[in-house]
Amino acid sequence: MKEIKATEPLRWIGRSVFLAGSIEMGTAEKWQKKIVDGLKGKKVTVLNPRRDDWDSTWKQEITDKKFKEQVEWELKALELSGMVAMYFDPKSKSPISLLELGLYAESGKLVVCCPQGFWRKGNVDIVCEKYGVPLVNTLKELTEAIWERLSL
Repeated sequence: MKEIKATEPLRWIGRSVFLAGSIEMGTAEKWQKKIVDGLKGKKVTVLNPRRDDWDSTWKQEITDKKFKEQVEWELKALELSGMVAMYFDPKSKSPISLLELGLYAESGKLVVCCPQGFWRKGNVDIVCEKYGVPLVNTLKELTEAIWERLSL
């Protein structure tokens, strides 16, 4: 297993999964680590947008170079990845994750974990049902679903 974190160069060989979903620094749990740990020993590259050097003072504007670099890396990684695994943390609002759900619902490469308690679970459930997106309820199930889809 190889992990590539934002904004490292996107170079890999073989299967890849982008970890989309809740981050909201200080609100969402660090669920990406659980997925990475669960995939250790597997032949897969994990593209992780959670960066160790995130600075909450960056303006979320196109003119902020660091912020723009982050968003552009995420968009490119989403596009290039073979699979997108998405987690909606019930403690978060996750507006960007909801946006990404809309962008990738029809892609055929999405698997979603949306536990009870997420404020828009009904919307997520309906979108997943409409577009045939696999939907699970726990991070353990998400890890299993990732590996199952990558093993096909």
